[in-house]
Amino acid sequence: MWYAHQPARRTRQIIGDGAALLWTAGWAVTAAVAHRLFTAAAPHPQPRLPLLGPRMNGTLHDVARAGDRLADAAPAGAGPAQLLALVAAGALFAVPVGLLLVLWLPRRLRWVRQAAAARDLAATEDGRELLALRALLRPLDEVGRTADALPDSTPGSLAEGWREGDPATLDALAAAELVRLGLRAA
Repeated sequence: MWYAHQPARRTRQIIGDGAALLWTAGWAVTAAVAHRLFTAAAPHPQPRLPLLGPRMNGTLHDVARAGDRLADAAPAGAGPAQLLALVAAGALFAVPVGLLLVLWLPRRLRWVRQAAAARDLAATEDGRELLALRALLRPLDEVGRTADALPDSTPGSLAEGWREGDPATLDALAAAELVRLGLRAA
């Protein structure tokens, strides 16, 4: 189960997934264009950096020579400019897409796991009780809204109904938890 049953939540999930795909594709295109621009640029001679002084200038050239040695270790046919272009394009793609994956993917996968577990729990008697308990453990304002949705019900009566195993209360609480996840109550 990858998407919610509720249309509003499903729409938000589809838009989020589409935005993630567009973000990834956009950075892939940007990296490819940057790679072509880097490889098309002619190599420039190492200029002298007058504002930094001779000591810093020498240090920067040492770093550049170390980079040249790394480039020389590259496969034949790949010059230093091509290697640098490849590394720069790879970083240009990996950093923003990696950030997206770190922020978006765990949250999305957590919802998928929770929805699948809730769907499986809703199919069993014991699972229905667990869903009902989870609904009772929500913040008090959410429990209050659940109680308001049921006739002649208060948060305290919901807890009492859960303790006594009242089927109507258990069904109502389990349904509230499924709805919170964006699923249809069975």
